[in-house]
Amino acid sequence: MSKLTGTQKAAVLMVSLGDDVAASLFKYLEEDEIQSISKEIALTKHVTPEVADTVLEEFHAMTLAKTYIAQGGIEYAKKLLIKSVGPEAARKIIDRLTKALESSAGFTSIERANPQQLSKFIQNEHPQTIALILAHLNASQAGDLIASLPEHLRADVAMRMANLQEISPEVVRRISLILEQKLEALGSFATEAYGGVRAVAELFNRMDRTTGRLVLEKIENENPQLAASIRDLMFVFDDILLIDETGITEILKRADKKVLTIALKGTSEELRNQFFRCMSSRAVEMMKEEMDFMGPVKLKEVEKAQHEVVEIVRQLEEEGIISIGGGGGEDYVT
Repeated sequence: MSKLTGTQKAAVLMVSLGDDVAASLFKYLEEDEIQSISKEIALTKHVTPEVADTVLEEFHAMTLAKTYIAQGGIEYAKKLLIKSVGPEAARKIIDRLTKALESSAGFTSIERANPQQLSKFIQNEHPQTIALILAHLNASQAGDLIASLPEHLRADVAMRMANLQEISPEVVRRISLILEQKLEALGSFATEAYGGVRAVAELFNRMDRTTGRLVLEKIENENPQLAASIRDLMFVFDDILLIDETGITEILKRADKKVLTIALKGTSEELRNQFFRCMSSRAVEMMKEEMDFMGPVKLKEVEKAQHEVVEIVRQLEEEGIISIGGGGGEDYVT
């Protein structure tokens, strides 16, 4: 399978999808691409079910990856793909997509630009352009840059970034050419990694708490629903892994035991052990028995229980008992 070229895989995909679907897909390709794929189709005498299935699975994984990247960036895509296809396959898919995105970009990486120079540059741009630029940076860089903006711009840019939808690559290329002229040697960004609510939440996680809170309050005044969506994603249940034993002990003191049992039933063994290490052997045994006794639990119930536990974490943070975020990459420190 690895010996097939990209064009050969495209040919196998077209054959597998059938004439009608293949014909509709050809409408979106360049003439030379159609010619190359058509030639491979003509040369393909027989496609085994195994090869067809492998190509379709790879195509599905790549499609998922691009969707995940559009929703929340490279790291978000990698996290979800690991759950879907495993760490090794996820790494290969992300590497391929990253290279493809970089090769299609109209300019070099903006991530290598001088931060101070870039900060001065973006302040003169339209808020929508600033949002697009920030969407192509990692959360730490974007957090630093949005904090450097004038106060009246921060909430506006964050909301625009959260509301970014899929953008035509051609439109992004045109914007990139204009920016390239202004940036000169400052660098570029990949052309298809957009923002979204999750990207803004990650950005806020790495901003200093005061700036983040002020910006979020302004967003809440203008769009309460958007602010709530951002806040919901600023800390997820699996992130409890990053809280130390002192913080876990505080959570155990406040969390309803039944709620916590349901929440942990739907998570990884690693996260369960994070709590079990802070519990007595008898309490651990009782919780495990309760998990077995309750049988299958609806996903909605698990998510509700996890949300309640996350609310406890937020409350502990508000009270200053634990600290979350503002670490520029060291997301949660207790």
